[in-house]
Amino acid sequence: MALRPTWAAALVLCNSRYPQAATDGLEWLNTEEPISVYKDLCGKIVILDFFTYCCINCIHLLPDLRALEHTYSDKDGLLIISVHSAKFPNEKVLDNIKSAVLRYNITHPVVNDADAGLWQELEVSCWPTLVILGPRGNMLFSLIGEGHKDKLFLYTSIALKYYKDRGQIRDDKIGIKLYKDSLPPSPLLFPGKVTVDQVTNRLIIADTGHHRILVVWKNGQIQYSIGGPNPGRKDGIFSESTFNSPQGVAIMNNTIYVADTENHLIRKIDLEAEKVSTVAGIGIQGTDKEGGAKGEKQPISSPWDVVFGTSGSEVQRNNILWIAMAGTHQIWALLLDSGKLPKKNELTKGTCLSFAGSGNEENRNNAYPHKAAFAQPSGLSLASEDPWSCLFVADSESSTVRTISLKDGAVKHLVGGERDPMNLFAFGDIDGVGINAKLQHPLGVTWDKKRNLLYVADSYNHKIKVVDPKTKNCTTLAGTGDTHNVTSSSFTESTFNEPGGLCIGENGQLLYVADTNNHQIKVMDLETKMVSVLPIFRSENVVVDGPFLVEKQKTLPKLPKSAPNIRLSPVTVCAGQTLQFKLRLDLPSGSKLTEGVPSCWFLTAEGNEWLLQGQIPSGDIENISNQPTISLQIPNDCLALEAIISVSVFLYYCSADSSACMMKAVLFSQALQITDTQQGCIAPVELRYVF
Repeated sequence: MALRPTWAAALVLCNSRYPQAATDGLEWLNTEEPISVYKDLCGKIVILDFFTYCCINCIHLLPDLRALEHTYSDKDGLLIISVHSAKFPNEKVLDNIKSAVLRYNITHPVVNDADAGLWQELEVSCWPTLVILGPRGNMLFSLIGEGHKDKLFLYTSIALKYYKDRGQIRDDKIGIKLYKDSLPPSPLLFPGKVTVDQVTNRLIIADTGHHRILVVWKNGQIQYSIGGPNPGRKDGIFSESTFNSPQGVAIMNNTIYVADTENHLIRKIDLEAEKVSTVAGIGIQGTDKEGGAKGEKQPISSPWDVVFGTSGSEVQRNNILWIAMAGTHQIWALLLDSGKLPKKNELTKGTCLSFAGSGNEENRNNAYPHKAAFAQPSGLSLASEDPWSCLFVADSESSTVRTISLKDGAVKHLVGGERDPMNLFAFGDIDGVGINAKLQHPLGVTWDKKRNLLYVADSYNHKIKVVDPKTKNCTTLAGTGDTHNVTSSSFTESTFNEPGGLCIGENGQLLYVADTNNHQIKVMDLETKMVSVLPIFRSENVVVDGPFLVEKQKTLPKLPKSAPNIRLSPVTVCAGQTLQFKLRLDLPSGSKLTEGVPSCWFLTAEGNEWLLQGQIPSGDIENISNQPTISLQIPNDCLALEAIISVSVFLYYCSADSSACMMKAVLFSQALQITDTQQGCIAPVELRYVF
């Protein structure tokens, strides 16, 4: 994310001292305690890595720093500190930086320079910048941008030797406490993207943090787990194959294409042969901004999303894989069969080349695709039908959504940003039309062919927005902007945390969202306007390599004899339909839930336990003013036409002065009549009771 026109290295020799005042009171990660400038840094060669976690160039620098850490340690006198100086307001929040530290596996100390004090003191001007300090805090030199690994190693080795020969290097260790070691395991870890197999309704999930691809049935049961839990780069059978922070996924005819982002590869998963192969990239970051070689010989850089498309022929063949090449700020194409791109000659199968974007990091629209410019494009969706006939692009660093014509390649603005192509700071959270709408680092888009609408993962605003491409009107569809995880709610009450991808399923009824920092796939029902969480679970015969949340199942308490049994009116449902129960419980006046004692709910189906397979059978009630919504998806294979589902609720509450505390319970019994006939939308069932 250069703010200067070149990435040339700068060697700056000076005698400035490390600024004590700029580090006072800052928040630290991966350390046992805040680092003291004079106590901890004295006698060390210190590398300050100024970064912001949205920046692809900063991400590209991390492997160089890891290699340096493996060569020299704090015992050798080297200490690397990442200084997070945010571009976006969302990136100043410590919890969001924690998530980034986990996503990118940063294991050295990180300091949150939220107010850019260090940035300004050391006169840093762009991301990334490396500042190297001597053992007395004296600045030795700086390196601006990425791609300076050789200089970094050379300068570091010379500095360590020079000061060690003079007895100025100390070998004491820095207290490291990795944030990742305090986290419990989870079924998903920072899922980046999700897509639907429209033939089988299976979901393909890029489980980015676990470095794997999951193929799951629509009830969340895993069919295949491919790769993980550790990063790697290996083709072959499923049990041997590995990925490195995969992002975009696309499926067609039992074949999945994967943007294997940190391997700089496009991978192909054959579900019938159960094998993984590489179809583009050479496994190291490329700098080529034109391309044209066969895929497996063509270097590429940080592919972030993929989507199928059709060449200029009249027959819809899906013979192109469009690629959001975040690392070079371009849109590329991989020819899956021979074909022709707009303003291009006939191309042979396997060719991988740039299609749109000059490679400059800008927000520039142009009738000629190679004269246009993008800023870290991270999401793609295709609207092949007229009058649209375009690619939609989530251009994250310009905070815009753009379009690329499939007829002539023209790049146009849709929403967000501003008219100055050099201004990448025109972000915000404003509903509006065209340029008056403001987004903050959007990472995903998906086209709703049924409604002619575009859904946008407005990632740093923690919202899902919807755009009418005809009017360019952009409005908030779901998400309050709060990152606190609400697992089940209405659109207006729902929350997300940096959602990275989304897709349409169930013939336009459902919108699946990769809620990245909440480590979940959220399911938005576009008809009932309700949001729920897709449970991810294993079947007995699937091999899952990555860690899973192993929770001790809650034991259903015995209902008190005094607990009322409220029988609800029967509801008619069909297979595959989701039924939702909304708790509406009232405590006696002046009462409050007992702190430290979890009030809870349970689902049971005596004699019809098949109803609960793959469901979330219990949950906590944390706040009486924000009670959960319980979701039950009727299985596709129904073993009976009638059943009763029971919802048991246990509340622990005290009087206002805490002089008396008690546990009360209530049982709701819901009769179900299951039919083969497709039902319309079912209103949520309200479970009301006053204690």
